[in-house]
Amino acid sequence: MPDSFSSDVAQSKSLSFWQKHQFWLFLIAGAIIRKIPIVSIPFNWLESYFHEIGHGLAALATGGAIIRIQLFADGAGLCTTQGGSAFVISFFGYAGAILWGGLIYSFAGQHQRLAQFFSGFIILLLSVSILLWARDLLTIIILGSLITMFIMTIKLKRLTMLQNFVQLLGIIVLLNSLFSPLYLLDGRDLGDGATLSASTGIPEVLWVTIWSGLALAMIVFLSRLKARA
Repeated sequence: MPDSFSSDVAQSKSLSFWQKHQFWLFLIAGAIIRKIPIVSIPFNWLESYFHEIGHGLAALATGGAIIRIQLFADGAGLCTTQGGSAFVISFFGYAGAILWGGLIYSFAGQHQRLAQFFSGFIILLLSVSILLWARDLLTIIILGSLITMFIMTIKLKRLTMLQNFVQLLGIIVLLNSLFSPLYLLDGRDLGDGATLSASTGIPEVLWVTIWSGLALAMIVFLSRLKARA
């Protein structure tokens, strides 16, 4: 009987530790996964997809159209659009990925069933992207791989595992959104920062600072949100 009581106390302490530090444990795990060469590949693809669909949805929201979405093996991507607001479209690549990361983590953290539903929604969005905007085999294979990953997530028998995995996905997308704008500072004047700089006269480094700052602000916001829960 004393052994059973001690076990219950230990389990209670373990659960409270996990609940108290959950966000930071996810953040540490996400930072480690980003540095593992092969393991990090699908997560890089996912962040790239949210970046490109961010461009695409911005085009649709401002009266334009998505012509094509391309994803590449190295984690790069390209969204070709027509019409719409060039400024909004360029800005919402990185900003869109930040929003997706925050939404994924937040929705998954609300309830296990909501995490399952949100995974299903992402599968639907990826599937629509294949049908409407993927034009090359590599992009179709990458999107298909991401769909498979989310299907496997939904099939996890324990909803707690599903919820935690989806939250981890959101954190990794956010971490990638924090650091990926820094790659624009390569002196080549290519990418969203250079496009916005050319159209507004605002230096590219400032746009990079804004995007990374927004990602950092989202991470801080989510950490405080969890602390108040």
